[in-house]
Amino acid sequence: MAPQEDDDIFRPKDAIKSGVSGALFSGGAGLLIASLRTSMKKNNVGSMHVFTHGGGTIISFAFAGGIYRFAQQASANLRQKEDAWNHAIGAFLGGSVMGLRSLRFPVILGFGALTGAAVGIFAFTGGSLSGHKRDRNVDEFERKEAMRLNRRRPVEETLAEVGEGRGIYPPGYEERRRQRLLEKYGVEVKPVSVNPSVASA
Repeated sequence: MAPQEDDDIFRPKDAIKSGVSGALFSGGAGLLIASLRTSMKKNNVGSMHVFTHGGGTIISFAFAGGIYRFAQQASANLRQKEDAWNHAIGAFLGGSVMGLRSLRFPVILGFGALTGAAVGIFAFTGGSLSGHKRDRNVDEFERKEAMRLNRRRPVEETLAEVGEGRGIYPPGYEERRRQRLLEKYGVEVKPVSVNPSVASA
């Protein structure tokens, strides 16, 4: 029980460090997008065109990512809780920064609300596109064996649902089959041995 209680204790994280790393990461993404937009130009432009005409995109992405990570960690530290609300708060502020370029208050709030809701719901539902994360401390073989034991059904129950025949021959099948044929069609089927010496006798 002690390790589980230790996991429940909140440990504050450095919000400034998270903000700087988020700004660098998203600034790199903004630089990539600005570079792609520059490479799509029909006329020849210099290498500095990425920064002169795409500087706004780079700065917007850098500020949005930095503010998202900073606000997320600061919210977690203030609330002393790590949950989806921290992601929603950070995404709302980061999305608002993306809407600042329009200089219109409804657009700023709309960008913030949209990104906050999307990221908050994504974090609330597990934060993974590949499904539920498995516990790394549990051995895969033991997990599958526990699932088999948990979901294993008795043979009698399976036979009652599926029925006999068609490759399923439980003990006493031949006697029950002879009895069914006798009751249904009035035909008595005598057992036949595979051994030729017994059959000829």
